[in-house]
Amino acid sequence: MDQPYYFYLLRCSDGSLYGGICIDLEQRVETHRNGKGAKYTRSRLPVTLVFHEQHRSKGDALRREAEVKKWTKQRKERLVEGNE
Repeated sequence: MDQPYYFYLLRCSDGSLYGGICIDLEQRVETHRNGKGAKYTRSRLPVTLVFHEQHRSKGDALRREAEVKKWTKQRKERLVEGNE
């Protein structure tokens, strides 16, 4: 098994959702919260982790990220609620 990766969704202060992947979920969320993460989240602080799932490889996490980013916000919200 490769290094496990995480796909995650953050809720931004404007209600939008930001998706990304990482190896160390706790550290990555803290990076976002400190304003040193993605440009998108820097201007929408504070952010809250609302969803995450572990994947077996970077490739799997990237594929999941690409899949979810194509979804409507309504469908992403269902995922956050555990209904997707």
